[in-house]
Amino acid sequence: MLYFFNMHVLSKIKFTTASRCVLSIRNQLNYSTTIAINGEVTGNSEKVNKVCEFEGARPYADVPGPKPIPILGNTWRLLPVIGQYQVSDVAKLSQIFYAEYGKIVKLSGLVGRPDLLFVYDADEIEKVYRNEGPTPFRPSMPCLVKYKGEVRKDFFGTLPGVVGVHGEPWREFRTKVQKPILQLQTVRKYIAPIEEVTDYFMQRMMEMRDAEGEMPADFDNEIHKWSLECIGRVALDVRLGCLDANLPETSEPLKIINAAKFALRNIAVLELKFPFWRYFPTPIWTKYVNNMDYFVEICMKYINEAMDRLETKKDKNEYELSLIERILINEPNPRTAAILALDLILVGIDTISMAVCSILYQLATRPEEQEKLHQELLRVLPDPNTPLTTALLDQMVYLKAFVKEVFRKYSTVIGNGRTLQQDTAIRGFHIPKGVQVVFPTLVTGSMEEYVSDAADFKPERWMKGKNEGMKIHPYASLPYGHGARMCLGRRFADLEIQILLAKLIRSYKLEYNHDPLEYKVTFMYAPDGELKFKVTKRPPM
Repeated sequence: MLYFFNMHVLSKIKFTTASRCVLSIRNQLNYSTTIAINGEVTGNSEKVNKVCEFEGARPYADVPGPKPIPILGNTWRLLPVIGQYQVSDVAKLSQIFYAEYGKIVKLSGLVGRPDLLFVYDADEIEKVYRNEGPTPFRPSMPCLVKYKGEVRKDFFGTLPGVVGVHGEPWREFRTKVQKPILQLQTVRKYIAPIEEVTDYFMQRMMEMRDAEGEMPADFDNEIHKWSLECIGRVALDVRLGCLDANLPETSEPLKIINAAKFALRNIAVLELKFPFWRYFPTPIWTKYVNNMDYFVEICMKYINEAMDRLETKKDKNEYELSLIERILINEPNPRTAAILALDLILVGIDTISMAVCSILYQLATRPEEQEKLHQELLRVLPDPNTPLTTALLDQMVYLKAFVKEVFRKYSTVIGNGRTLQQDTAIRGFHIPKGVQVVFPTLVTGSMEEYVSDAADFKPERWMKGKNEGMKIHPYASLPYGHGARMCLGRRFADLEIQILLAKLIRSYKLEYNHDPLEYKVTFMYAPDGELKFKVTKRPPM
């Protein structure tokens, strides 16, 4: 048995094992260590451990996966006409890879980007997360990296935010904003504002119903408007007016929504297909840049207005201030608040709205579960007009469990990932630094070895006292990611979803009376088709 400690601690080991490890170290790292006659070893234990970790590991070249072809590599698989897959098939692709190759799959030969390594082993996923340093590198949006770091470096400077940013600049910016945005006391201040937005949205829903009581075919656009109105209230301290009836195409709210949709839903096109935009301004790249410029303009407009309001405010106790005001009080440069607002809007609109589309579809097609939720809401909110509070939301345990189960089986974000910052052993293979590791939570969250009765939809698995004997690996389903790079706006996302479901299902019955919808990927994984929900007012108690 071999034990390693730091360089100040001695460990007794068998001489043969020590010799083997030292020889390996010398061969691979040209690193020397000292072996005493009695078998004691001293030296740099971190390097020793790392080398011994790789001893016996299979080379990276042996990792299974689809074989690239000359010139086109594996990029051809996503090209029009000749390709095997559409961008919307990415979720299916991760399932196909697991079925064909097993728990570790290499997708190499992607023109203009590093290899992707799909890992379907929750224990290995946990190991990668636990061993990451203080500045994890999450692969995301090279187009946004280029926009922030090159195209608009004049605006973003050395602290360009948290989305598409890595290393020390990411850590420094996150440190500036994470306390107010993650503090429960701050989040709770937005229960009433988000409830106000949601009440108005439900009034609009009643006005939208057709003669059969159904929502319009483009109801997902209305959910986008609700999402943007909520985020605007949090990130910019304003009501943007997204829910106003008959908004003209040239209106600011619709322009923001359309810009966000384009920016997010074309990321897969920009990044998975030939990246010509990296070398010359393609039409899709030019439109992407124009949309991002519009975001920057809007954010600075409202942040400047917030600064003006803050200057006239008499009570500047931080516990009485909004999220943006708290940041502006501590950060004299308004760009910090504007960049945070940009990141929240850019990532939040589509993510939250598509998650809501999925949750509502699952509720509408699962009447038994919907009734369980309704009964819980009747108990917690006997009077539907009772203003929501933290205490009331805390009692909605089935509501929260239902959302978690939807995220497990139909995760809006189909996977998380990391770019390895050092060589790592995964599933017995030596994986080199720089490879982008993908954790397909959509697949691992439905694997029987990690989740009991994985094929069944059981919200109770998330409820204490009702989940005895029901295992779920803590790293199998991570819709918000994990660790230092976990979604910064997750508390606000949860709050918005919970308030909408509580208000809607307490007073209305939701049905879907059409052919089942298939889930596909645009930027998010969500039902693809017309969300013509039938919404019926429930009788008073």
